[in-house]
Amino acid sequence: MVTVARDSVLSCLVHCRPGASFSIIGKTISKMVHDAGFSICKEFVGHGIGEYFHGMPHVYHYDNDFGPIMQKGMVFTIEPILMEGRDEMKILSDGWTAVTADGGRSTQFEHTVVVTDSGVEIISPHR
Repeated sequence: MVTVARDSVLSCLVHCRPGASFSIIGKTISKMVHDAGFSICKEFVGHGIGEYFHGMPHVYHYDNDFGPIMQKGMVFTIEPILMEGRDEMKILSDGWTAVTADGGRSTQFEHTVVVTDSGVEIISPHR
C-alpha cells in the first residue's frame, strides 16, 4: 500500500505544468489507487503553500473536475491517503486523531512541488 501511495504521487507529476488543471492530479491518482484495490480518503486534501501554509488551492486526490489551472511559480502539496477498506474516516475524542471508520489500515505519501516553465520540481527533502 505504501508503494502504491508513493507511485500514485509520482505518476501524476508528469501531468503537472503551466496550463494543466489541478483535477488531473485526482484523476491520475484515483485510477492507480482504485486499480490496486484501495480507496482514497476524501476528507483530507493537498494544499497550496504561499502567504500561509495550508492555503489555496485545494488539491483533491480523487477523480474530480475541480480546481484552477496551474501557473508557473505555484507551490503545493500532493499527499493522498490510501485506505484498505471504505473511504470513510472518523476523528477520535481527542479532536485530532483521524482513523479509518472500518478499522482498516491507511497510509500517506507526500511531496511538495513548484510549477516550473515545463513541469514541476519536487522541493520536499525526501526525493
